[in-house]
Amino acid sequence: MEIKIKDLVANRRNRLKEWIDQRYAGSQAKMVEDIGINQGELSGLLKSKSFGEKKARSLEDQAGMPYSYLDLMDFEGQIEEYWQSEKDKKRLSDDNLIEIIQYKEINGSMGNGLILSDQPGQIAGWRVTKEWIAKNIPSNTGDKNLRIVTGFGDSMKGMFNSGDPLLIDSGITEIKWDGVYFFRIGDEGFIKRLQRIPGQGIRALSANPEYEAWTITPDMDFHVLGLVLKVWEGSTF
Repeated sequence: MEIKIKDLVANRRNRLKEWIDQRYAGSQAKMVEDIGINQGELSGLLKSKSFGEKKARSLEDQAGMPYSYLDLMDFEGQIEEYWQSEKDKKRLSDDNLIEIIQYKEINGSMGNGLILSDQPGQIAGWRVTKEWIAKNIPSNTGDKNLRIVTGFGDSMKGMFNSGDPLLIDSGITEIKWDGVYFFRIGDEGFIKRLQRIPGQGIRALSANPEYEAWTITPDMDFHVLGLVLKVWEGSTF
């Protein structure tokens, strides 16, 4: 089928408008901000500005469009197929992501064990792939139990620093083996290495040698909030 130049240009304007509608909810301003195109030029291309082959290919490259996207014609059924493909790719991508949210019931507190109200900031959550979980934390009680905790203070310095992220398994609420746990005594939150001592109780150990170990006794209101699976020790440059 022969396509007239004026029809091709009109089609490019339609495809550009459709791109803005699909990617930017119809907002030219958002596209301008995203790709750095001049607002006047974008408006002109949608109305009456020259829209030749060179400009079309250049805009596709600038906007991250597939090659010749602006020349796709409605009668070929390519438009609906393209956007359905984009939706399918997004769905598959979303299906592969796991949302790890912040542990909100109580905030981690190292050092003096206080629940700090003036914390310098918190890590609200992460989005990771299922592959990342499988390769980095293969042993856990389930994706739904993974939580992010931000520690404060310096009692665990040497393992992680104040403000560093900790990944915990909130499905573990008892000490089955020695390890680093997120727990509370009364209303105070702690992150410590816990070691069971037969006949004595549970010893709470700090990574920082300047802090003495102490014993969790049966009369304390002690509750395990989760097992620490992975920590990151950050450095500031």
